Amino acid sequence: MPSKARPQFVTEKVERKVNLKDVARDANVSLSTASHALNGTAPLTIEVRERVLDSAKRLGYLDRRRKKATIATLRVLLLAIPDDAAPESDLNLVSWTILNGLRRECERRGIRIVPFVSTGRRIDGAQVRQIALSERADGIVVLNDDQPELIRSLASPDMPVVIVNGEDPAMLVDTVTPENRFGARLGIEHLLALGHRRILHLTWKGRTTIQRRYDGFSDAYFAAQLPVPDDMIVEAEGYEPKHGEAAINALLDRDATMKGATAVFCAADNLALGCLKALADRDIRVPEAISVLGFDDIVPGEFSRPPLSTVSVPTDRLGAAALALIEQRLIANDPQRPAHRLELGCHLVLRGSVAPPRENATHRA
Repeated sequence: MPSKARPQFVTEKVERKVNLKDVARDANVSLSTASHALNGTAPLTIEVRERVLDSAKRLGYLDRRRKKATIATLRVLLLAIPDDAAPESDLNLVSWTILNGLRRECERRGIRIVPFVSTGRRIDGAQVRQIALSERADGIVVLNDDQPELIRSLASPDMPVVIVNGEDPAMLVDTVTPENRFGARLGIEHLLALGHRRILHLTWKGRTTIQRRYDGFSDAYFAAQLPVPDDMIVEAEGYEPKHGEAAINALLDRDATMKGATAVFCAADNLALGCLKALADRDIRVPEAISVLGFDDIVPGEFSRPPLSTVSVPTDRLGAAALALIEQRLIANDPQRPAHRLELGCHLVLRGSVAPPRENATHRA
């Protein structure tokens, strides 16, 4: 009998997938170091993280992980800052808290920051883009400047851009801000619940983010079905304590009753600190004669007399949120991805400067 023919098997070479051990071996690092470098879960030197990422890219591991959205792709960040936000001082504690939060998060993830400080209050978009390209930045973060010309000059599908503490009504780029409107509404609703009706709003001609705090002031009155007291808006020349002090003094010179106000809502803690000083200089007691509420929750407010009640803003979290938006855009690799507007929630911090209004209260103790 003829012997049975043996089945013929076609042997095909199966390509082994590159794994994390291969990346670690190629980069000459431990497995845990490679994992931390790719996931941004521990502080590493820039040199080590770039070596791991370069190995992952060359071996094809990077592209596979990117498709699964499981890798941190941000290595170099261009940070653009207006010159008035750069010096560390009591006047720009909000900006410095944002910057410190961003710096700490970049250190944790091994992201190199390339700083650019403008020569004036406006940032030059062409300069920013040129430096970002020369430094091979993966993304751009802009602090406190949301002028339309700047946004138009930076908006591009090739380079993720996030405006921090600013807005883009045209929705060309991603933005991260505190929920200014909701935070202001929260504060005014608290004052209304205490019984205040004549609430003075001390503000200044700031950017859109400050306008949102006026919007929240109005929202609270609308929600309570009360008329918005537009005659209670007082504009200071700026946001510094001296501007708040000058605006309150000027109002008191014109009207010792401060338009019958029983509370003052300040669009920034700096203004509130100036307001407290002006009231103290005239022997007007807070909160016995009038309540004062701030916005931002900067450290000096804890030590004012009385300690300042305020709307607390998560300024130290804005930087991390901006990095997350950039990484999401890098991972998506989608030129048609719409711009995202991310707003972080605020909450009330009640200290000693707010109380229910007294019946027939006078402003002088």
